[in-house]
Amino acid sequence: MNVTEAIKKRRSVRSYQDKELEQEKLERVLEAARLAPSAKNFQEWRFIVVKDKKTRKKLAVAANNQTFVGQASVIIVCCAETDNYIMRCGQLTYPIDVAIAIDHMTLKAVEEGLGTCWIGSFYEDQVKKILEIPEDIKVVELLILGYPVDKVEKIKHRLSLEEIVMYEKWSK
Repeated sequence: MNVTEAIKKRRSVRSYQDKELEQEKLERVLEAARLAPSAKNFQEWRFIVVKDKKTRKKLAVAANNQTFVGQASVIIVCCAETDNYIMRCGQLTYPIDVAIAIDHMTLKAVEEGLGTCWIGSFYEDQVKKILEIPEDIKVVELLILGYPVDKVEKIKHRLSLEEIVMYEKWSK
């Protein structure tokens, strides 16, 4: 599978098989995150891999009671150990860098025949309490990972290039 195929096949999966994820596949997905670029090569991302069913259920509650979150074989809690560095453009580096690493994981997961879903609806304080995450660590996203129940690839509507791309200056 090439990168374009993986991009086209990637989707948010909200229904998972009750099937254990092989450690080798998990490590290949995590390796994709490790290889992601980051501002000034800070590599602020940190990942907590949660396989324990009871802990996954607690995290599902912390994720606004979204039960499907706990059904995935693995929850990767995507964190940042950061000094809150702000780039010259005014943006914090850690949310962008963690997002790039997550995207690398989602594309590698597609190649491995796995499904993922980014979870941004969660209570950070609850996640930190469940996983004993120090106060100074930022929890950026949860990424659920596992075998999708439905293999059908639903294509979502995307805006055309003409609707999203401008050349040389803002021209809408």
